[in-house]
Amino acid sequence: MSQAKPVFEDAKATFWRTLQTFAFTRTLIVAVLLVYFGLSSAKLWPDKQQFWEICIAYLIAAFIFALLSWYWRRRFMMQLVVQISVDIAAISFLYLSAGGIKSGLAILYLFPLAGGAILAPLILSLFFVSVVTLVLLADSGYQLLNENSDISSSQVGLYGAAFFIIIFAINRLAARLIKQESLALGRGKALHVQQAINRLIIADMEDGVLVVDRKGRVLISNPAAAHMLGLTFPHEKIYGKLSDMAWLRPIADAYQAWGGLDGLRTPTQANTPTFVLIKHGEDLTLQGGTTVLGSRRELITHLKLRFAKVDAEGVQEERVVIFLQDVTEIENRAQQLKLASMGRLTASIAHEVRNPLSAIGHAASLLSEDAQEASQQRLLAIISDNVARLNRMIEDILKLSRKAHQYHEPLCLGLLFDDVLSELHEMHAVLQGMIAIADMTPYKVRFDPLHLREIILNLLTNALRYASGMPGSIRVYIVSGIGHRLELHVQDDGPQITSTVRAHLFEPFYTTSSKGTGLGLYLARELCLNNGALLNYEYRSDDEKSAPAGRFVITFANNENI
Repeated sequence: MSQAKPVFEDAKATFWRTLQTFAFTRTLIVAVLLVYFGLSSAKLWPDKQQFWEICIAYLIAAFIFALLSWYWRRRFMMQLVVQISVDIAAISFLYLSAGGIKSGLAILYLFPLAGGAILAPLILSLFFVSVVTLVLLADSGYQLLNENSDISSSQVGLYGAAFFIIIFAINRLAARLIKQESLALGRGKALHVQQAINRLIIADMEDGVLVVDRKGRVLISNPAAAHMLGLTFPHEKIYGKLSDMAWLRPIADAYQAWGGLDGLRTPTQANTPTFVLIKHGEDLTLQGGTTVLGSRRELITHLKLRFAKVDAEGVQEERVVIFLQDVTEIENRAQQLKLASMGRLTASIAHEVRNPLSAIGHAASLLSEDAQEASQQRLLAIISDNVARLNRMIEDILKLSRKAHQYHEPLCLGLLFDDVLSELHEMHAVLQGMIAIADMTPYKVRFDPLHLREIILNLLTNALRYASGMPGSIRVYIVSGIGHRLELHVQDDGPQITSTVRAHLFEPFYTTSSKGTGLGLYLARELCLNNGALLNYEYRSDDEKSAPAGRFVITFANNENI
């Protein structure tokens, strides 16, 4: 393309399309002229043979121009100049043959001049107008020299002035439109590139992304989210509501608590992350669509959720983006670091803390033998209670630092629960039948016996504190989880744990009891992680008819090889 007109690279296709339209329109105009004026009176065309020759030659040229602009996209400016030159020459022959200005054919010049104004630079467009004006003035002068009284020089001048004004206006408007189109094409290309970058980032990012509407329907997910949640990707239709998929119920509850269903949320809710545990299993399918019966892909993921509302003015449908981060691996790494730190810490605690505490406790015991006054006895009792509390905290930390022993023989849950139940009856005044333990004899797990004993004692002690004391108020039973995992449920009929307490339930030193150390549940979860298991507090229903109820759930490691 010629450099005479500054054409943006992205606008080349538009120029060629316009030239093709220009060539096609020329063909139609010549065909109409050929039909219309061919049937007109012979007075307009003294030499009708010459008229036919000019029109047929012009029509053939128009066809050639149309084919060239369609199939040979080279030399744009040369094709344009040749086409307009042929237009002006052909129209001038027709104009002069028909008698000049009185024929009214001067208006035909507007077609090639307008095309040049749109596609050519301003100087070239004005040059074409100048050529046409010179033709009109030359014919007018020739007619005046022949003393033709019908000719008016002012009419020719008006045509020339009108052509200059019209072509200048069209050229400026076309230039502005071309600039706007180039800007729009550039913005569109930048937007397309940005969208491609966003798709690539979202598709390759490790964090999951879910887009849901106000009612909790999942609209879009990236591959990471689909992998984390056991969804199909790419999806062909809307997945449905989060609450309709049982394994995504924790996310639905977190979304509702955040305020997704009614749109009400505090700034603290909007910025506070939520942690949930997703459990799901699906049949394994081989290539070709064959389903392997009895084989399940297990999905147990601990997720960190963040919610963000999409602010878009003028959009009625509210959209919320849920960011999912798999913190399972992070927790495993943190667990290894904690065990290493605890190993170094316990040596210092055993030597530097326990010995002074033993001395303080022994001294308090000796003083209590000689103390006679009630106030002295009360102060010594306070010292003894706090020494005992510090000793329990140290014992908990020492238990946590001990690594799990890898036993080759699986642990029988039936025998373990018999020992635990006997110990509870000795330590606490447990009413007969208050703890209903299902038959555990058929079940075996790979777990450190001392660790599991501590965990179960801790959970049952908490349950005894809050249960009503009625027969069967505490239930312990096994549920077959996904894959080859077993789940141990510990449930009581006490009041449900509030969402505020639940958020800090497994944090160290967090307790709602004045006599507790705040390390019990923290210790239980850490010991589970140390043995490849999970401990969580979940709201679940035992069947479709029963309402969801809170319970502690221990998800054991894979028992496939037991």
